[in-house]
Amino acid sequence: MGTPVIDVAIVGAGPYGLSVAAHALPAGLDARVFGRPMHAWERHMPRGMLLKSEADASHLADPARRFGLDAFHRHAFGEPVPVERFAAYGRWFQARAVGTALEEQEVSSVGLDGGRFAVTLASGEVVPARTAVLALGFLPFAYRPRSLAALPPEVCTHSSDHADLSAFAGRDVTVVGAGQSALETATLLAEAGASVRVLARTDALAWNDVPARRRSTLARLRAPRSALGSGWPSVAWSRLPGAVRHLPAAARGHIVRTTLGPAGSWWLRERFDGAVTVTLGTRLMAGEHRDGVRLQLRDATGARTTMVTEHVIAATGYRVDVGRIGVLSEDLRRAVASSGPGPRLSRTFETSVAGLHLVGLAAAPTFGPAMRFVCGCDFAARRVTSGLVSRLRAPSRTTTRHN
Repeated sequence: MGTPVIDVAIVGAGPYGLSVAAHALPAGLDARVFGRPMHAWERHMPRGMLLKSEADASHLADPARRFGLDAFHRHAFGEPVPVERFAAYGRWFQARAVGTALEEQEVSSVGLDGGRFAVTLASGEVVPARTAVLALGFLPFAYRPRSLAALPPEVCTHSSDHADLSAFAGRDVTVVGAGQSALETATLLAEAGASVRVLARTDALAWNDVPARRRSTLARLRAPRSALGSGWPSVAWSRLPGAVRHLPAAARGHIVRTTLGPAGSWWLRERFDGAVTVTLGTRLMAGEHRDGVRLQLRDATGARTTMVTEHVIAATGYRVDVGRIGVLSEDLRRAVASSGPGPRLSRTFETSVAGLHLVGLAAAPTFGPAMRFVCGCDFAARRVTSGLVSRLRAPSRTTTRHN
């Protein structure tokens, strides 16, 4: 007798995967979540990191909204959330909103078999499912500049590769980037005893303003607050991700690239200034591993210089690309239609493969910048669940559709 077919296989147990499960289960769906809860937050974020998002924009989503972050720990206004606390909150949420539907096994592949999704676990077990939701987070999409391609991994890593920066004590480290990840990684390295510099193309670092608890009526009208920051555009992108999907692809791409651009949090600046050397207005052309790491640089005048360091950390963000969703079988990857490098998704986050949904960062090219952050969990979970319920209660359909 074969393994029973489940309704929904949710691959990934981070904020989006847990939120989808928390909605799918009370909707009457036989859903299972595969993965270690909050794994990326515990193993791929440096200890001592604080979330850039405000506490009130960091809730996982359950239908009754009983298990928000404030139910786990109430934060004072403007108080940043430690990553360790956020990971603990995710596990707390899982225990209450998902429970035994979680199976702490990694998924090695997702394919199709006889019209069903075949979810192969690391143990070798194959779980058949009528639908699948990939909640893979950010790790598959870590971006490393081509200029660093010649450097081996022992001397060049991505910021998401490190949970413990203490190993860099006494070493010379160069962090590439100018966003929160770069500035906070550099600060934590300095506090761990490394000699550290930030290398960036920008001419000046940007820092977010200290949030004001009380604002005038005029200030609130001019720049209302949202989960993505202040201003009417941020309000629109955070509250209306479904509308973003209807914009032209070029407009969506511009919104994702420019909303909450590279900047450091206000609470980090005092720790950063004076602790980290900064080299700005400089383009990284190439790197080679010879007598240490040699970085070939070019400034705005065209002058070229060489910087020598022991290790490079690329804090250069993430870029969605369907080709990098390695958990999908090759046939499924080819079947997922793209809009640029990102997947083309329906209003319920469904790909061109019927019953296959993508949430989280993978959905940002379609639904906008809210999907880059935890604040997008509620919208995604509600939309995906409505699509799953509609499909699973409808007559049998073919496995490929067109948006």
